[in-house]
Amino acid sequence: MATTTLTAANFDKTAAGEGIVLVDFWASWCGPCRMFAPVYEKAAETHEDIVFGKVDTEAEQDLAARFDITSIPTIMAIRDGVIVFAQPGALPEPALENLIEQVRALDMDDVRSRLAKS
Repeated sequence: MATTTLTAANFDKTAAGEGIVLVDFWASWCGPCRMFAPVYEKAAETHEDIVFGKVDTEAEQDLAARFDITSIPTIMAIRDGVIVFAQPGALPEPALENLIEQVRALDMDDVRSRLAKS
């Protein structure tokens, strides 16, 4: 599956759904973002059950500010509407695959329980 452009208009609906949504916050002028893009695109083709979204931080400055994105690229993982990971920096392919495995393995009942306690 190809990547999906996320904007202020469609972000919440996309992120709130069941399943996994990965979000790449990027900008066209960012060298590390350009280097990470092929890795992200390849993962999108490999994992068709995951939504791979991209937020252009130049075009969507309010959305980037909402999530306090101060460094790009930043990768965010959302599962069943809950942000479970967010970290700046371009990930090499093995690290992105490892992140996907970890997000798939999460016990979301446990995650929600921990969030309710904090």
